[in-house]
Amino acid sequence: MLEVSSSDLLPAEARGLPSGLSSSHRACLVWVTSLCDEIKLKNNEVIFSQFYTVSGEFMASLPSVVVGNTLKLENEFKKNSVTSLPFEKKNHSPINSDKALEPLNLEFREALSLIKEGSEKVESASYVPLLQECIKKKSVSEAEAIHGHIIKMGIHEDLFLMTFLVNVYAKCGMMGSARKVFDNLPKRNVVTWTSLMSGYVQNSQPEVAISVFQEMLEEGGFPTNYTLGVAFNACSLLGHFELGKQIHAYVVKYEIGDDTSIGNALCSLYSKSHNLDSAVKAFQMIADKNVISWTAAISACGDNGDSAMGLSLFVDMLCADVEPNEFTFTSVLSLCCIMQALKIGSQIHSLSIKLGYGSNLRVTNSIMYLYLKNGWIIEAKKLFDGMESISLVTWNAMIAGLAQMMDLGEDGIAAHSSGFEALNTFLRLHHSGMKPDLFTFSSVLSVCSSLVALEQGEQIHAQVIKSGFLSDVVVGTSLVNMYNKCGSIDRASKAFVEMSTRTLISWTSMITAFAQHGYSKQALQLFEDMRFVGVRPNKVTFVGVLSACSHAGLVKEALTYFDMMKKEYKIKPVMDHYACLIDMFVRLGRIDEAFDFVKKMDFEPNEFIWSLLIAGCRSHGKLELGFYAAEQLLSLNPKNSEAYFLLLNMYLSAERWKDVSRVRKLMKDEKIGKLKDWSWISIRDKVHSFRTGDQLNPPYENIDNFLSDLHDKASTMGFELHTSLELKNEEDDEATFPIGRHSEKLAVSFGLLNTPSAAPIRVIKSISMCRDCHSFMKFISQLTSRKIIIRDSKRLHKFVNGHCSCGDFGSLV
Repeated sequence: MLEVSSSDLLPAEARGLPSGLSSSHRACLVWVTSLCDEIKLKNNEVIFSQFYTVSGEFMASLPSVVVGNTLKLENEFKKNSVTSLPFEKKNHSPINSDKALEPLNLEFREALSLIKEGSEKVESASYVPLLQECIKKKSVSEAEAIHGHIIKMGIHEDLFLMTFLVNVYAKCGMMGSARKVFDNLPKRNVVTWTSLMSGYVQNSQPEVAISVFQEMLEEGGFPTNYTLGVAFNACSLLGHFELGKQIHAYVVKYEIGDDTSIGNALCSLYSKSHNLDSAVKAFQMIADKNVISWTAAISACGDNGDSAMGLSLFVDMLCADVEPNEFTFTSVLSLCCIMQALKIGSQIHSLSIKLGYGSNLRVTNSIMYLYLKNGWIIEAKKLFDGMESISLVTWNAMIAGLAQMMDLGEDGIAAHSSGFEALNTFLRLHHSGMKPDLFTFSSVLSVCSSLVALEQGEQIHAQVIKSGFLSDVVVGTSLVNMYNKCGSIDRASKAFVEMSTRTLISWTSMITAFAQHGYSKQALQLFEDMRFVGVRPNKVTFVGVLSACSHAGLVKEALTYFDMMKKEYKIKPVMDHYACLIDMFVRLGRIDEAFDFVKKMDFEPNEFIWSLLIAGCRSHGKLELGFYAAEQLLSLNPKNSEAYFLLLNMYLSAERWKDVSRVRKLMKDEKIGKLKDWSWISIRDKVHSFRTGDQLNPPYENIDNFLSDLHDKASTMGFELHTSLELKNEEDDEATFPIGRHSEKLAVSFGLLNTPSAAPIRVIKSISMCRDCHSFMKFISQLTSRKIIIRDSKRLHKFVNGHCSCGDFGSLV
């Protein structure tokens, strides 16, 4: 509340107030004048003496700094990384919000009522505090009431007051009213034009802001630095970079590029146009760099893939004694996150606490995400659990971070642990009473996809429907992916059909799902439907199309689509496109044609392609080509233990003992241990893991007898059990044991024993299935009438009634 001092009791004339006022209106104007004094003293943004200046500083809206980043890892930074941050904490006190601008609602309403009811004419400046309060409260009705009184009093031609009214309507989101006030002005100055432009930018109408800017120039208006800043911001939002360059030419002509607001806006403009050099030059031109300038430059580096430069600029900023704000911290922490610069990130965490940002949600979320990305789960959870209030953004960051930790896990057990931690966090969010948004659902559905957790995915699907996000294209696409990866192609198709709108990603996801499940005809028909409705395919779409052709052995169609991709859509083939074609020829036993495609590629084959060729050569008796492909695979990745064992078994089968000895020596030199063959199955929210050769203890000891019984029954149907030589450890170089106890067999057996008779079995395996296990699963699916879904390191296998969705390609490995 504003207190009335003794000076307030002076006669109106002595205090500069109009004479002849009633006592009620005099009291009203005392309050208004006192509030004006407070504003002059405590709010540098609104000093009335500046309202009539040409520069229009009070109205300008500086371009916002982009702090989101899509960054790439820069290994070079690690070589020359800074080990400490050269910043000494100065006396710092966080700036509090202007409490003087928050009079009691009663006082505001009394003053508003007195002005509306009275007939006496008052000074135009007296309306400003009331209009300022309308902005604060986003109250359009009260602004309109004051506007009506202004017209009634006949001061609607006051340029200062009506310009401020344009600003009020713009801040309240009423651009129609703002434009009407603007159009009715008898004259305008640059402040008025800038106010209207700024309003359109703030209300997501940058194209109209540019139109207003052009109108101003055509009427002979001379833009100020702030006007140009708003124009640059509008160009950035529109992606109209050529126009931005033209306005930049104006800046160069009048030599005002060193102005802070212009430099900030130019840096943001060139960053969004992916011209980092120009963005940095614009930043360097700024004479007086403020925290917004530095943050814009750091963000520009992040947005354009130069994280090392961004971190170096941050250090330069600290050396220049410029104190970072919350946006600076979030931007630079994002750089640390992508570069895995954990040491620098932890120092920035300490600095943020010293500068008073320890409880800032944006900064804390960024630090938590950095720790999660680098595997510091305990530290991240401490931050999360220590927050006084948790926003939805924080919940989302925690869930998304745990989801990404699944890819960083040292083994499948760690990955599964992170995944179920993410699901538990989602459950805590649900119990907190806070409603998840589309980002929450998207993240948690991706976790269900990775865990092959169909039951949890179905529960989340129900929550999506209840929350009203089913119509969202991102959530709908996530549902398609989740059902696909969990082996339920029917549910994936249903989720796709129920989508109200579809993007290219949605179409591509469904095409890929059909291809992975062996529904080649449906995949190709959907592709033609997509083209018919005018959606242009991209390179990922064609991977799905070529994969569908590969599964069905449609050579003619595959080559037609391959040519279509290159000629009609001008898409240059990448490794995955060639892999699909090579996969097709290998499946058909046309090994020579597969090798011909390898020669046609503009790049060296990757590990997956050599693995395809090895499998094909081994299956179709092309041993020499198979040995060649295996050697190439090992030269590409000398640490690939799976490739070593495959090559070793190929030499053993061919009885090439010298090569067997050579490979064994290579394995010993490279310290290749036994294969990390793990499989996992989730039953009633609990993960059960199995490893090949494990000594089973309670509650798993009955699996051996059950598995032996399955082998006996499968043998009567034609299954033949083989043995394989595998390297167990460095001390005991070789040991033989039956394939009958490979990890996926143990997991499937446990699932059959502990789930209802009609329930599908879903297993994840750390390496690719061998052909003996693949054959065994076909027999078991027929024997038990169960669907068995196994996702190994290379593909999804869905066994139904003795058939596999991979088209029996798994039997080639």
